[in-house]
Amino acid sequence: MKIALIGQKGIPAKQGGIERHVEELSIRLAEAGFDVSVYSRPHYLNQNIKKYKGVKLINLPSLNTKNLDAISHTFLSTIHALFQNYDIIHYHGVGPTLLSWIPRILKPKTKVVATFHCLDRKHQKWNWFAKLMLALGERAACKFPHQTITVSKTLKKYCEYRFDKSTSYIPNGVSLGENKSNTDILKEYNLSKDNYIFTASRLVKHKGIHTLIKAYNKIKTSQKLVIAGEGSNTYDYVKELRQLAAGNKNIIFVGEQTGGSLKALFENAYLFVQPSEAEGLSIALLESISYGLPTIISNIEENMEVASDLTINFKNKSVSDLAKKLEFALSNGSEIKNNALLAKKIIDKEYDWNNIINQTVGLYKQPFRSIFHQKLAKADIE
Repeated sequence: MKIALIGQKGIPAKQGGIERHVEELSIRLAEAGFDVSVYSRPHYLNQNIKKYKGVKLINLPSLNTKNLDAISHTFLSTIHALFQNYDIIHYHGVGPTLLSWIPRILKPKTKVVATFHCLDRKHQKWNWFAKLMLALGERAACKFPHQTITVSKTLKKYCEYRFDKSTSYIPNGVSLGENKSNTDILKEYNLSKDNYIFTASRLVKHKGIHTLIKAYNKIKTSQKLVIAGEGSNTYDYVKELRQLAAGNKNIIFVGEQTGGSLKALFENAYLFVQPSEAEGLSIALLESISYGLPTIISNIEENMEVASDLTINFKNKSVSDLAKKLEFALSNGSEIKNNALLAKKIIDKEYDWNNIINQTVGLYKQPFRSIFHQKLAKADIE
């Protein structure tokens, strides 16, 4: 089976939930013997890399601006894919899925699949026009592909209610990778085991890092706050975060971290905080629990679906409530660490990549009707 994945920035992933998802998915599909191609953007990936862990990488240009990067790259990737005789074209994200009608019409024997990762239009970085296009992308993700995957039960319910679309629930998985922990990052920032609170995400407003910084500034603690990640066309927001942290030497921005350095930051933290205002299914949340870390989450539905009974939760966007939960966690180390070990067992079982790959391959192999056959069937009924 020949499979193309379109919509992601590229692999290996540097940051971004979709990129992490596609990396794990594509590598495992290749290991299972499938011919897998991932379309990548040159500004994200070294163009000299043509293959990564058995996955073919196809680098095509894009208009590298906030509003045009994804859609321009998706258009070129889609046109290229029409001439490659793929059995499956799999779009990731509602924005890219806007163009999934092209292979449906021009490549009727190819199965088109889309993964609905999150409600992108709720992300504050987009202007009104981009939000309109993303809203149309949601509809497209439920109408154009032969089959639609949702990564959370919350999104599945949303698609059924909003678009009368029955989707296949296949979640993100959790994988801590084979990288060796690189503790040099701890030495670089004068960190040690259990002496810091940790969060890792893109520095975009819907991730709620501003709420975390404000809450941290309200409490008295010797624990440092370590923030891993970089902006994504969000320069003003990153500037705002640094202004909020100004004057507090215990708030440390360590930038984008991957591989062994990121692993070391997870393994040695006292506590992980996931303060997002909107999510699909947070891979960072799954990872923090899988590392056995006590975790505080915002009480948005997507987070609560995963870990309501396994974590400490606070009222979304509430600085005062998060500050209270931080103080509780800092004062009850033994209790929260014991609970975290129980949570790890549950998450490792529920979000196992082997099960996810089996479900995805099963979906790929399900028969489908081309537009031509659908029209014939409709004519027979009439």
